[in-house]
Amino acid sequence: MSDIQVFLSDYPSLFILAATIVSLIVGSFLNVLIYRLPIMMEREWQQEYQAYFSPDANAAKAEPFNLAVPRSRCPKCQSAIKAYDNIPVISWLMLGGKCRNCKASISARYPAIEALTALLSATVAWQLGFGLPALLLILVTWVLIALTFIDIDKMLLPDQLTLPLLWLALLFSLTDSAMVNPAQAIVGAACGYLSLWSVYWLFKLLTGKEGMGYGDFKLMAVFGALLGWQQLPLIILLSSVVGAVIGILLLSIQGKDKATPIPFGPYIAAAGWIALLWGEQLTGAYLRYLGL
Repeated sequence: MSDIQVFLSDYPSLFILAATIVSLIVGSFLNVLIYRLPIMMEREWQQEYQAYFSPDANAAKAEPFNLAVPRSRCPKCQSAIKAYDNIPVISWLMLGGKCRNCKASISARYPAIEALTALLSATVAWQLGFGLPALLLILVTWVLIALTFIDIDKMLLPDQLTLPLLWLALLFSLTDSAMVNPAQAIVGAACGYLSLWSVYWLFKLLTGKEGMGYGDFKLMAVFGALLGWQQLPLIILLSSVVGAVIGILLLSIQGKDKATPIPFGPYIAAAGWIALLWGEQLTGAYLRYLGL
C-alpha cells in the first residue's frame, strides 16, 4: 500500500472529508451532465436521421455542444459564469441564488444535487472505510445520481451511463474486494435484466402498453452484477413499494391522471444503493421477523 492509502486507512475521518470535497466538485459536473447528455443524444439522433434519410441535404454545421463546450451561461442574460461563481453550493449561497449580472433566479436544484452527491458519497466513505469497495461505490453513487435526475427530466436512462457501469461491475467481480465472484456476477446481471424484462413483456401482453423502459432492465442488471441475484428481490420490493407510494402522492398533488407515466429508474437506483450498503442487514432483519 502507498503512504496515502495507509494514511487514509488509519484516519477514516480524513477519507470521509476527502470524499465529501471531491464529490462536491463532481456534483457540479453532474449538473452539467444531467442537462447536456440528453441534448447531445438528441442531436446525435437527428444527425443520424438526416444522414440516413436526407444524405444530400445541405444542413448548416451545428456549433459544438458537449460536456465541455460551450461554457456554462446564465439562461436569461447568456453571460458566461465565472469560475468564482461556480464553486459548489458556496457560490449559490453567496449570490443569493441569483445571477451576478441580471439577478435572474438560479434553480436551487443545482446546489441540491451538489450537496446530495457529497452527502451520499460521505455516507459510503463512512460506512465502508477507505478501500476499493468504497471507491467503486462512490463512483456508482455519482452515476446513479446522474441517471436519477435524467430519468426524472426525460424518462430516459442513457446507455452511455448504464452500460459502462454494468461492465465496471462485472470487472469488479474479478477483484478480491468484490461482494460476489465472477460467476455470481454474471448470473446476477442476467437475472437482474430478465426479472424486469419478464414483467415488461407480461404487462405488455396483458394491457398492450409498455410499463417501463429497457434502461430499467440494464440498471437492475448493474445491481445484479454487484450483489448477485440474492439481493434482487429486496431491490425490486423496495423500489416497487417506494415507487408506488411516491407515484400516487405525486399524481394526487399534481392532479394528473393515473395513466400518466412516471420514471421508475430513480426508485431502482435508490433501492439498489440502499442494498449495496445495508442489503444483508435488511434481509437478515426481515428473515428474523419471519422467524426464519
